[in-house]
Amino acid sequence: MFEGSYVALVTPFKNDKVDFEKLKELVEFHIKNGTNGIVPCGTTGESATLNYEEHEKVIEVVVKQVAGRIKVVAGTGSNSTAETIEMTAFAKKVGSDGVLLVAPYYNKPTQKGLYLHFKKVADEIDIPIMIYNIQSRTAVNIEPETIAKLHADCKNIVAIKEASGSLEQMAKIKMLCPKMDMLSGDDALTLPLMSIGGVGVVSVVANIVPRDVTDMVWAYLKGDVEKAKGLHYKLFNLIKAMFIETNPIPVKTAMNLMGLCSDELRLPMCAMDEKNKEKLSKEMKNYGLKI
Repeated sequence: MFEGSYVALVTPFKNDKVDFEKLKELVEFHIKNGTNGIVPCGTTGESATLNYEEHEKVIEVVVKQVAGRIKVVAGTGSNSTAETIEMTAFAKKVGSDGVLLVAPYYNKPTQKGLYLHFKKVADEIDIPIMIYNIQSRTAVNIEPETIAKLHADCKNIVAIKEASGSLEQMAKIKMLCPKMDMLSGDDALTLPLMSIGGVGVVSVVANIVPRDVTDMVWAYLKGDVEKAKGLHYKLFNLIKAMFIETNPIPVKTAMNLMGLCSDELRLPMCAMDEKNKEKLSKEMKNYGLKI
């Protein structure tokens, strides 16, 4: 259902307001460059500092601009189950193809709590769900057995964005849930994950090089392993540069250097350190990007 390259889209700001015209331009940029799906309001989209009204409008504007040409998987997860249900219902109402639900952060729920959280959302809202596992952001790891139980018990939990960093865990999830779509949540591990059954990526670096990410994913899925490997190694240093500082600081800085959007962030995210910006610029130039 969710094969291919999905971009973890940034939210462009202008004078501390969401720049909706620029957001529409970014959607068109991705459609033109072969991206298979847009994921608004995730970590890269600074969802934690969007208010409810902004969060909903970003999703709605992206869905309307896409107009069915590619898929939209809206970030609607929260550390509140009730809030997650409310936001997920909105995403369904405006026409999202699916939702991305991050593990509840800060609360540190048990595995039972995680199961009950995702199951309640899945039971309440009939929309395809992609679970997002990223312990480095949420303080909790969703164990493979918990994922397998959710996939078995909830027909609409159909995919997972895996950012645990553990190929062993990813392999166990795939072994327990062979029919579940697994996408990488870590650009550097996209190709290794696909080698054990993954079907794509929710990508940060695709914000600046969407065509190369799409080409790498589909080269592998179509059996051209050598082409996929070549693109993986081409992308590798650029990917690493995207995480010199906390995401989305580097990618927004890179997008500004390329003239794609402002590098404006919302506190507590702040402008990139100048030395790190120099390192980022160097890697972008080495890659062949015009800045």
